Amino acid sequence: MGRTRLLALAISVSLVGCTSGPQPGDNGRAGEALPTHATAAPGQMAYHGGPVMHGTFNVYYVWYGNWSSNTAGSILTDLASNIGGSPYYNINTTYTDEIGPVSTSVKFAGAVNDNYSHGSKLTDDDVFGIVSDAITGNQLPRDRNAMYFVLSSADVRESSGFCSAYCGWHNHGYLGPTDIKYSFVGNPDTQCPAECEFQTATSPNDNPGADAMASTIARELAATATDYDLNAWFDDMQQENADECVGVYDDQFTAPNGSIANVRLGSRNYLLQSIWINSDGGMCGSHYP
Repeated sequence: MGRTRLLALAISVSLVGCTSGPQPGDNGRAGEALPTHATAAPGQMAYHGGPVMHGTFNVYYVWYGNWSSNTAGSILTDLASNIGGSPYYNINTTYTDEIGPVSTSVKFAGAVNDNYSHGSKLTDDDVFGIVSDAITGNQLPRDRNAMYFVLSSADVRESSGFCSAYCGWHNHGYLGPTDIKYSFVGNPDTQCPAECEFQTATSPNDNPGADAMASTIARELAATATDYDLNAWFDDMQQENADECVGVYDDQFTAPNGSIANVRLGSRNYLLQSIWINSDGGMCGSHYP
């Protein structure tokens, strides 16, 4: 499984990237790798015996860096507060383990600010360190049924390949006995709008960086729900459910500000990348059923 693919693709063209990335266990990370303009049919998803997410999936944000005067706070909080039970997130119910399908319940459970505790250039280890610090410092609870997102401001670099190889990624690691699921999602506004922003001039919430992050968050949430320990659902090219539909945005409509959107959550419109629906032979989609 790779990381969240860079998306320097026209949003009106549905492309499915099949660039394979690291396999489960290679480096403990998952997301998507770089796309190419050459496309191939996605592989069928296969179950490899690992767990999927049951019960309420809690979402925590660590706002890393400088987010002052940025509307991302409300845009991305509204996303996490309304994605659970939506037709978009319900796509994940087409994935099961021996207990049953992925639950539709998602809850935004809290957020903290981190004022550059690990500097403005992060490594992958720093990302886990940021999450660990927030938990051990009692800013966020130690929650095994959760996803901790490190959301970095536009001036923060991730040295393992943000903008050059990925727009975001997810991973898991142990903090004591607790299996912690976490993700890095960067704001591409100044570093790589052409690569990681789907719409650079305007976007559904008039914040192209935050709207791009919304799609990456939705992707990583879906991939984690169905493959959080990197041993559950992926295809023979090691691609997770979000990897299968890179560049695909089904059900597009025009938002009130003239931008393109395809999903409405709460009172907001978003443009979220489609996810692989693992039923009836499989297909990319932005809603289920």
